[in-house]
Amino acid sequence: MEEVQHKFKVSAFRAVDEPNLCLQYIKGHVKVLTDYGISNITSNNNLWINNPNIYCLGLHSESNELMAGIRIQLADGTNPLPIEKAIGHMDNTIYGLVEKYAINGGIGELSGLWVDNRLKGMAIGWYMVRAAIASSNQLNFKTMIGICGDVTLKMFNNVGFTIEKRLGKNGQFYYPKEDLIAHAVGILNAVTLDNAIEYDKKIMQSLRNEIHQKRIESDTKIKVGIEYNLKYPKIVKVLYNKNLETIK
Repeated sequence: MEEVQHKFKVSAFRAVDEPNLCLQYIKGHVKVLTDYGISNITSNNNLWINNPNIYCLGLHSESNELMAGIRIQLADGTNPLPIEKAIGHMDNTIYGLVEKYAINGGIGELSGLWVDNRLKGMAIGWYMVRAAIASSNQLNFKTMIGICGDVTLKMFNNVGFTIEKRLGKNGQFYYPKEDLIAHAVGILNAVTLDNAIEYDKKIMQSLRNEIHQKRIESDTKIKVGIEYNLKYPKIVKVLYNKNLETIK
């Protein structure tokens, strides 16, 4: 590896199989949200650690400190996706949309992205999003959906998300605070990555083709070395069984 300023490792795990790692994840996520004065994010709770259909990526420093995380939740019809809890009371169209995709190839939500503030300016969030999308083909679902704010909209567009204009006001919602606008976004095909720009698509395809590899990431002036191990040790097939009472 050529000289880099920082080195990290990204690993993949199923939430219920790594309770201690999940607690570290929650602690790091809460700290970042608190630093930004945000407390009412629907995906920010500890109930998800008991969901067998949630898969995570964690980024560790050389001293083995968890410094970033992201997760994918697969729709099972019983546990609501974060986006359903976040905007369902504002637009119940989301429930039918999730069900439609769930029974037509499966749907998963990308959520819970956080990056330690000490890593600002390194584009770690971008690298984590690409890695998560790359890893998603192991989980056997076709459509990915998620919520992002104005700050991360360009990143989400570049990796393949498009604004889902059937929701809210052309895809816009005031969430998590009244002065913040979030966009409901969805990848129509998480398998082919059709909507991603070529640069990001090539990287994600590379990570899919070789799920354990070392890369030098230099999307910013700060070069970082990342060892990716995107293999999920245990994957359980999702049996979608719609239960409206638990979803809403």
